[in-house]
Amino acid sequence: MSENYKFNQHKDCEFFPCHNVKDKKNFNCLFCYCPLYALKDKCGGNFNYSKGIKDCSNCTLPHDPNGYEFIMSNINKIFELVKS
Repeated sequence: MSENYKFNQHKDCEFFPCHNVKDKKNFNCLFCYCPLYALKDKCGGNFNYSKGIKDCSNCTLPHDPNGYEFIMSNINKIFELVKS
């Protein structure tokens, strides 16, 4: 079975790539906006807070080759958050 659904790249996007990366060929745009952002400091990514706002510009987890697996293995945390 193909796993093409795990990778999408939008090279015509005016922001591509939205992070400074060496390997543009494997940059995954599937999670353009990280679904784990709402987890704040529990997202598992490389972020910091600037003036109280979460800054994910140094995080490439959703865009990395294993980003799909990482997001999907943590998505239940988002489901639990919205249940509250």
